[in-house]
Amino acid sequence: MPAPPIVPAAATPAAQPSAVATLNPATAQQLQQFTFPVAPKTPLAQHLPWLTHLFAGIFIGAALLLIILLAVQTTRQEGLTGTIGGRVESAYRGRLGIEGQIARFTALVAIAYVVVATIISISGI
Repeated sequence: MPAPPIVPAAATPAAQPSAVATLNPATAQQLQQFTFPVAPKTPLAQHLPWLTHLFAGIFIGAALLLIILLAVQTTRQEGLTGTIGGRVESAYRGRLGIEGQIARFTALVAIAYVVVATIISISGI
């Protein structure tokens, strides 16, 4: 009598169990119906989504403007007054030059950046 042919276990369909087939049918049904919860939104993000985008736009715009303004400014030792002998203070203040105006505008942009960052942090957006 000849011996039956030897078939590898991996070749038979019953030898490869799937992950769902080994679970209880009720558990498999629960897994198919499970959905991940959506991240909770703050009341501001739920009711005024346009405002959250406005805050984000102002925040990014202020950050880029602050980077540009800080790159454009010169230090106190540079420029004509720095080469002559440093900054000269006087009791009489005339009109601000372009460097003074840039410094003042940079301070205003930095304050706006911090205020918007605080609002974004408190609101949770």
